[in-house]
Amino acid sequence: MDKHWISCTRTTSEFQQGVEDFIQFAFTHRKEGEKLPCPCRKCGNMCKVSRKDELREHIFCNGFSRNYTEWIFHGEREMGSTINHHECHADHLNQDQSDENDQLDEMLHDMEDNFTYMPHVFDSIQRDAEKPLYEGCSKYTRLSAVLKLFNLKAANGLSDKGFTELLKLLKDMLPMGNELPDSTYQAKKILCPMGLEVEKIHVCPNDCVLYRKEYKNLKQCPRCGTSRYKVKTSVHDTKNGPPAKVLWYLPIVPRFKRLFANAKDAKSLTWHADQRKEDGMLRHPADSPQWKNIDNVFPDFGCESRNLRLGLCTDGINPFGKMNSQHSTWPVLLVIYNLAPWLCMKRKYMIMSLLISGPKQPGNDIDVYLAPLIEDLKMLWDEGVPVFDAYRHESFTLHAMVYCTINDFPAYGNLSGHTTKGYKACPICEDDVKAMPLAKSKKIVYLSHRRFLPRFHPYRRLRKAFDGEQEHGLAPRPLTGKHVFERVKGIHCIFGKPYKPLNEHCCYKKMSVFWNLPYWEHLSVRHCIDVMHVEKNVFDSLIGTLLNMPFHFAPSIWQRHKESGFLNRVMMRREFKVRVQLVVRYTQLAVKSLIRLTYTYYNRVL
Repeated sequence: MDKHWISCTRTTSEFQQGVEDFIQFAFTHRKEGEKLPCPCRKCGNMCKVSRKDELREHIFCNGFSRNYTEWIFHGEREMGSTINHHECHADHLNQDQSDENDQLDEMLHDMEDNFTYMPHVFDSIQRDAEKPLYEGCSKYTRLSAVLKLFNLKAANGLSDKGFTELLKLLKDMLPMGNELPDSTYQAKKILCPMGLEVEKIHVCPNDCVLYRKEYKNLKQCPRCGTSRYKVKTSVHDTKNGPPAKVLWYLPIVPRFKRLFANAKDAKSLTWHADQRKEDGMLRHPADSPQWKNIDNVFPDFGCESRNLRLGLCTDGINPFGKMNSQHSTWPVLLVIYNLAPWLCMKRKYMIMSLLISGPKQPGNDIDVYLAPLIEDLKMLWDEGVPVFDAYRHESFTLHAMVYCTINDFPAYGNLSGHTTKGYKACPICEDDVKAMPLAKSKKIVYLSHRRFLPRFHPYRRLRKAFDGEQEHGLAPRPLTGKHVFERVKGIHCIFGKPYKPLNEHCCYKKMSVFWNLPYWEHLSVRHCIDVMHVEKNVFDSLIGTLLNMPFHFAPSIWQRHKESGFLNRVMMRREFKVRVQLVVRYTQLAVKSLIRLTYTYYNRVL
């Protein structure tokens, strides 16, 4: 059916004829006695009408909603019509479209399949979505008002107590008999069925085990003997106290199903195969050799463009807004690389799968917390889950994989199991690291970076500008996933804070939990370092050291040597044989060389 009339002026004959055709179409395909949602700009399919003249009056007075081009609430879905394949400009997609993408009618439609076995719950939500906030109110329903207020609460960090007082004040301001809840608890009861499942898992405070599966009913840790609950204040108290530590797990499968239940999102998830421009430039992970290698090694996975490739990232944060490390809570986020570059980092498409409570960071024991997520990821790879695609109107078996992890360097070590300090801290050089300690600062520095330069590069022959020797060695080649797996598969690690790693002199502290994924050894780049930490921390440290800027040194070193003149003599150390007068001369050359080396290295790896 021709729908160009939607964008015409209401006074034109095209618009008037289009409205008549729409009304005839809608009432032809409705069920007997059923009310139809009104698509005018004011109602937005939230209010329903029963008569043709009422629907016609709404549309001519308020206009037709221009973003309602697929008439799924007026019989078009039943006719099996397909959604228009229109191209969207990147600038248009990049802007904030929360008002269009998060329409309440679309939300209800997306979640309808989740209540197949609980129709009474969905009916309750539907009634709240149709019930006006007060008699005569056509702009807000009970559900839309609560959603708006909860968005306000979340955006401004309003406490539950403050939100309850706000609800009471608004309820008193509104006309008598209004439907606004008067407490945070009552408001949450309205929205609770719309949410997705969240699992609250108790954890040993020493990070030994999760109290699930065989440990579900235990009251103390089977390894270290620590109590599962916080210490009781009274010896006469027989009830269990609050858990000592908690892990929140947000199952990823229902969230993936919710994405595909929305036609717009389902279409966006195949952007890498349908709309990506292939011109040899690296603009998207799909342009990388690793993406193509996965398609070749696992053709069954690669042939389905809807299968998801995920990026996993995690780091410690202080949820109390203080810029210190006294408290460290670790969220684990998943980003979907199937999406276009301007969409994959949108808040809407970033999935928080785990939330590891503080105050202590998990460190090397993060594998204990990742276990529920890894189990779901392994199931998604081996078996898959049936999912309905609202864009293609068909069901398919969804598979997913972790494409890589992205973290800062300390978290890189926690996830990969590779040591990030000491004499073998480089995950590229492995055992071929050239390192030496500094006597004054007790730090370890890493040498022989000129090995990564081209074989006949002039810097290789410079003596005085570097360590007094020429460099003729070749750069070590990064180990493949299979070679790394052979090195780590025999490492046995006992998780928990009371236990120390057994392999202190090895490059790897543990066999990472990611090796349980069948495809992990086939990935050439498994762990990545994020750009922000590279460009800030590494660059600041390099320039601060070369230019002798004291505020770029570690505070302990600065306090220890500020009176001894160490910072003024740091460039004259005997181990490096570097003269102070050459520092300024070669600073610019060193920075350019570093940028060139970084660019060359990433091209080799990717």
